[in-house]
Amino acid sequence: MVRFAHFADCHLGGWRQEELQKVNFESFKKAVDTIIEKKVDFLLISGDLFDSAYPPIEILKETFAEFKRIKENNIPVFLIAGSHDFSASGKTFLDVLEKSGFCKSVEKYELQEDGRIKLEPLLFKDMAIFGYSGKKSSMEIEDLKKVYFNSVYPFNIFMIHTTIKDVIGNLPIEYIERNKLPLADYYAMGHIHQVFKKEEASSIFVYPGPIYPNNYQELVDLNYGSFELVDIDGGKIKTENIKIKIKEVVSLEIELDNGLTATEKIIHELDRINLKDKIVLLKLKGNLTHGKTGDIKFNEIESFVQKKACYSFLRNTSSLESLDTQITVEVENSSNIEEKIIEEYTKQNPTDFNKYITGIIEALTIEKNEDEKSNTFESRFLGELKKILNLGEML
Repeated sequence: MVRFAHFADCHLGGWRQEELQKVNFESFKKAVDTIIEKKVDFLLISGDLFDSAYPPIEILKETFAEFKRIKENNIPVFLIAGSHDFSASGKTFLDVLEKSGFCKSVEKYELQEDGRIKLEPLLFKDMAIFGYSGKKSSMEIEDLKKVYFNSVYPFNIFMIHTTIKDVIGNLPIEYIERNKLPLADYYAMGHIHQVFKKEEASSIFVYPGPIYPNNYQELVDLNYGSFELVDIDGGKIKTENIKIKIKEVVSLEIELDNGLTATEKIIHELDRINLKDKIVLLKLKGNLTHGKTGDIKFNEIESFVQKKACYSFLRNTSSLESLDTQITVEVENSSNIEEKIIEEYTKQNPTDFNKYITGIIEALTIEKNEDEKSNTFESRFLGELKKILNLGEML
């Protein structure tokens, strides 16, 4: 029998809040504790070990310490890059981990003259592990339609960081059909932050869920992180999703209609709950017919939850509207929030200038290159604005 663990979407260094970044890493450490205790033969990490290609130095130091512990327990680690820790240059800190002897990248391929992509496996006993990394903006999907395995082995694992149609529901997200992928026994998936398992014939497709939720809504939906523990015995596959419980999550949803009395109502509802050492998620919704959102004393509310020894406090007011609200959009997918706000704004404020808004926003995302002089960057930025606004030499 062979036993392995399947991690995905660790996003180490991802949270801005220091206390949640700490819980994220504690979840990773607990997952490592578990695989050592369960004596796995190897570990798969299906992308997004880090939240960026160049994580903070403190995150790197802690991560290297955990990989050292894994290596000392003789557990090989096989990984691929995800859309977050992928770099177009091909150089990331995953390479540093590999060169330090802590892991091996399984992405190895050859481009064929006919445009197809031949994948070469990494062999472990009689198992073949193939892999293809995730990329920004789902650019790996077209590539995955062209990949194939160079030969067949007794047991094939395919590591990919992408989206299959089965997991997206009605969301407008790019995906690949399962039948477009090469045939494998176990598909070690990453990218989608949910626990998902789909069996078909002798194959199984698994998203183990993130090692820890990576935003407010994921904390509401998942509460905890997880990973997959997989046993292979005589060709039979047995999987178990392991929950990683570090801090309890308390979600509170309150409907409001009066901004002037909202603070008192919110504190009253929070006072009814034991918040000690918990992650508290407060969602406010409704239409304020009296007062406005600015009348809610969030500093007073945050002071109250701190006195109740809450571990971390996050609030969400995206579904709260007031009579003085200029623009209201329903946020379900943060990837298109700017587009929705612009659309709503232009409806309420129809002017010829609106045609420039998208371009100006894109210009504002221009970043200063490393070692670029300030005056050079300023000239480049102003030049882009000239093109957008058709101002010629006026700027």
